[in-house]
Amino acid sequence: MGKLVLRRLAFGIPLLFVVTVVTFLLVAISPGDAARILAGPEAGPAEYEALRQQLGLDDPLPVQYWHWLQDALHGDLGTSIVNGSHVVQSLNDRLGVTLSLVVLATVLSTVIGILLGCLSAHRGGVLGRLVDFGAVIGSALPQFWLGLVIVTIFSTRLHLFPAVGYVDPGESPVQWLRFLALPVLTLVVGGLAGIAKQTRDAMLTGLSAEYAVAHRADGVPERVIVYRHVLRNSAPPVIAVVGIHFVGALSGSVLVEQIFGLPGLGSLAVTATTQSDIPVIQGIALYFGIMVVLVNLGLDLVYRKINPKVDVS
Repeated sequence: MGKLVLRRLAFGIPLLFVVTVVTFLLVAISPGDAARILAGPEAGPAEYEALRQQLGLDDPLPVQYWHWLQDALHGDLGTSIVNGSHVVQSLNDRLGVTLSLVVLATVLSTVIGILLGCLSAHRGGVLGRLVDFGAVIGSALPQFWLGLVIVTIFSTRLHLFPAVGYVDPGESPVQWLRFLALPVLTLVVGGLAGIAKQTRDAMLTGLSAEYAVAHRADGVPERVIVYRHVLRNSAPPVIAVVGIHFVGALSGSVLVEQIFGLPGLGSLAVTATTQSDIPVIQGIALYFGIMVVLVNLGLDLVYRKINPKVDVS
């Protein structure tokens, strides 16, 4: 187990390096200039060039990245070019919002998706066809459109949940859940259908496998075969889909946080991108990359826990 953790962490380091390099290059070559934004439209060329030199933006790109990397290795992600705030503090202040959104969406999608997949595989019929239909529809619906529809129905017309805003769980857990209900629902729809479809397909394969037939011949109750044996052996592909859903929810949080006015990393990423605030964008990419590495490590550990014979190397 320890070797697996060390191997996965060792693999994550070059991955994070690549993520930060690609993010830095994409921001550098994209339109926009933080110095121009800060200087304002009335600034002269001399004032503009002085500001670029002050911010280090006139250095070659490798030099700029090297300076950022040196500080990052010491836990310092720099300060925002736009407002001068410490990037680490800004990201930590918003991290809880994004984690609340993504983790709740992943947990709900996983629990409900596995339940629907098991029931549809076991009973088949209309429920099985609904799962197949829902998987296609759920993966095809654009999240921004789905979010607007959900706001229109549950907030504007039914007045059940607030449309925008966020309340810290330390202030009021109930209000925290109410404000997260619609954003979470938006992320759940697509992931729920995919997990249910994968669970159903894996379960159908398991139900017709030789070990399931042998258990039936021995008189083992069908419920025990389904939920004790087949579900356990069907777990690896389902866990893989859960990991993909988490990454999708993480990227989807950028859009969903904008729609629902959540003060998370996603909304900060949009603001920083429009302002070409490279330190903040680099920090967000690094945080997202670390979360992906940790989630994949956790899924590998779950793999190994469920079935020690599974090779996750």
